[in-house]
Amino acid sequence: MTEKREPRDGYAEGLLEIGREHDDVFVLDGDCAKPNYTARFQEAYPDRFFNIGIAECDIIGTAAGMAAQGKVPFANAYANFLTGRGFDQVRVSVAYSERKVTVVGHNAGTTAAQEGATHLPLEDVGLMRALPGMTVIVPCDAVEMRKAVHAVYDHPGPVYLRVGKLPVPVVTSPDTPFEIGKAVPLREGGDVTILNTGCTASEALGAAELLKDEGISAEVLHLHTVKPLDAEAILESVRRTGCVVTIEEHSIIGGLGSAVAELLGEQHPAPLERVGTRDVFGLSGTMDELFDHFGLRAANIAEAARRVRARRS
Repeated sequence: MTEKREPRDGYAEGLLEIGREHDDVFVLDGDCAKPNYTARFQEAYPDRFFNIGIAECDIIGTAAGMAAQGKVPFANAYANFLTGRGFDQVRVSVAYSERKVTVVGHNAGTTAAQEGATHLPLEDVGLMRALPGMTVIVPCDAVEMRKAVHAVYDHPGPVYLRVGKLPVPVVTSPDTPFEIGKAVPLREGGDVTILNTGCTASEALGAAELLKDEGISAEVLHLHTVKPLDAEAILESVRRTGCVVTIEEHSIIGGLGSAVAELLGEQHPAPLERVGTRDVFGLSGTMDELFDHFGLRAANIAEAARRVRARRS
């Protein structure tokens, strides 16, 4: 049975580790330290933790000020509100000002479903990806999330890090390489390319298994970095397979699907099918119910692969 872990657990582990290694790490939270697991950092390093309250704009503004003084702040709040309400501050005080701030969007994607539709962000990656100079990272599991925290500490510019709350299958190992901007090969294949980001990795692998039973060999690449894309790895794969499917727990507008469409349109036109939410808001429910409702399952990905292969010339 595949192990499941909460991505936020890996985030908390990484945060404690870099806090122990570097005394310039500061953590800010929006009155959600317990569900965001930043309370662990607060307990270990109380002098470097600040509860700004439910004030997303202030969280970002304060973090930008800390960065201007040479600190390395991690600004935490629920993704829907941090990227929505705090967008102007992220845009001007962080991205435009080129401040080394990690904007950490918690409770992201369908993991927020049980808290209500208004809390469920399906456009946060698109918002952050549109900002000049912003790096966007969406790890697939708790193991990779821990590595991402270390990587963004060493990254010179602003980062948006998307963190899920509920347990998801662990598909990477401690030995799996992690480098910002570099794709992670999860499975080799020659008939269709499947590109995933975030917690959809296990569904992408499941789709490859379904296709294998039909004699279709699917290559699965995990793109933890939505911006900048690993264009070289994507193009090398698509040139071999001739077609591609993207899968994301996010709107196909502005997310991974859009990014890949832009890349292919400019450099290597090829049949593309995008699996994700389609110009809709979220719904209340459970994470599993929303994966079914939005068609984010292995069967949906496999069906998209069949369609896209039929379009190859």
